[in-house]
Amino acid sequence: MVTLFLIGASSGGCSFSRDGGGVFSKGDESEVVTGSILAEEPVPTESDMAFARTAASDVLTKGQKDTSQPWANPETGAYGSVTPLAQAYTNEGRTCRDFLASYVNGRNESWLQGAACQAGHGRWEIHTLKPWKRG
Repeated sequence: MVTLFLIGASSGGCSFSRDGGGVFSKGDESEVVTGSILAEEPVPTESDMAFARTAASDVLTKGQKDTSQPWANPETGAYGSVTPLAQAYTNEGRTCRDFLASYVNGRNESWLQGAACQAGHGRWEIHTLKPWKRG
């Protein structure tokens, strides 16, 4: 009779596979369980989001094709860039556009997705800016 003890596996800091092939095995049957040692994606502060929103509005206002606008928050050290996606579209009679923004803080990087519509005087109003969920 073999007795197996898993001490601390549920207390975080562990990663293991339940398919018997090890953590590096391939295949859809693999289930990887992770704990708290793995780094979580960084969460932008509200001031970081303000800098990213301003960069998004600026790059969309310029209207150039295939351009990105860098941004940086000297207060937190976070930085990134905003890149418009695809073509503009009409939503409730307004011209709108989607964009992605990179977010780097220290060694961590994540992405934000957003949408904006044109407001008065050619400026763009940011409607959404939230963490990008890879689908």
